[in-house]
Amino acid sequence: QVQLVESGGGVVQAGGSLRLSCKLSGRTFSSFISYGMAWFRQAAGKEREFVARITRSGHNTDYADSVKGRFTSARDNAKNTLYLQMNRLKPEETAVYYCAANEGVPSTSRAAYQYWGQGTQVAVSS
Repeated sequence: QVQLVESGGGVVQAGGSLRLSCKLSGRTFSSFISYGMAWFRQAAGKEREFVARITRSGHNTDYADSVKGRFTSARDNAKNTLYLQMNRLKPEETAVYYCAANEGVPSTSRAAYQYWGQGTQVAVSS
């Protein structure tokens, strides 16, 4: 059973930075490198939205327009861990951030992902 556990959330002032982590654990038939990975976020009262995705090798990434140039996703396949470095955070980016995994090419669509973490709260104060 695939388990994803996010960490690194917290409270930060506008303009500040946070780094989120997402570790895969549990008994899996496939290794971490088999999964395309992504980050989504969900603000209170809003739909869960795509933030970033990264291919299995980590060589290719893609970002929502709203975070391009400020957020960077990376992965360490040896550590079964996905990261999201978030810089110059804005108050409107307050949300629960989720990592997700799928057994294929990472997508911007929530429906493409079979596995989700429980989320980590990020709060950006103005």
